[in-house]
Amino acid sequence: MGLGCLLLTSDAMLLEVVRTNFSAAHIGLELRTDAASAIELSARRHLDSFVIDCDGVSGAMDVLAAIRSSRSNKASVVFAVVNAKTTVSMAVEAGANFVLGKPVQDKPLRGILDIALLRMEREHRRYFRHAVDLPIQLSCYTGATFAGKIMNVSEGGLAVTLFGSAPVESVVTVQFELPSTDPQTFQAKAEIVWNDAFAMGLRFLRIEPGCRSFFEAWLDSLEAQLRFRESVQSSNATG
Repeated sequence: MGLGCLLLTSDAMLLEVVRTNFSAAHIGLELRTDAASAIELSARRHLDSFVIDCDGVSGAMDVLAAIRSSRSNKASVVFAVVNAKTTVSMAVEAGANFVLGKPVQDKPLRGILDIALLRMEREHRRYFRHAVDLPIQLSCYTGATFAGKIMNVSEGGLAVTLFGSAPVESVVTVQFELPSTDPQTFQAKAEIVWNDAFAMGLRFLRIEPGCRSFFEAWLDSLEAQLRFRESVQSSNATG
């Protein structure tokens, strides 16, 4: 469940310094050399961060604008790399969180990464989906309820399989039991962002205050279990 970053550049020197430092921070890179393919990727996938070579790729500023207007990446960390044409203030106004001038050096990049990592990890957790198998109840504003089963869950929402017809309302109340030695009931208002004949995707609008700490603790335990499995798999692969 490593962090992911889209690097937009055709500059071999910039690619090398970003790859070296991001690899050391365990951040995977997706490389694009043209604006159109970068916009296409950012439109269909969430990424925790972006490095945009603003003056090295034609249309790079359009990519930055597309990131900030997208639903899934508008809060992602954006590193802008400028080279005389684009000013620092222009990059910041366009939505960059951090701005570096060419040639990018290891030391300042590492310093910025140290600051950005916590935010990137938070963004990753908000979107990363843990596979689970738990019963859930959804309630409509009319009072009608129906049962389902959770397929996956993240800090920002969940996907469920449906037992019966899906409701037509855009907002529902969700309720399920958080697994633990002392089970807690989770309740939240959620918006239906997609649905089909077999499943439904929900985005949390409001989690009941008394539920949030238990929910976050559960997500922490799911993450710890995943990292343990990954470490075991890595040890077996190298052993």
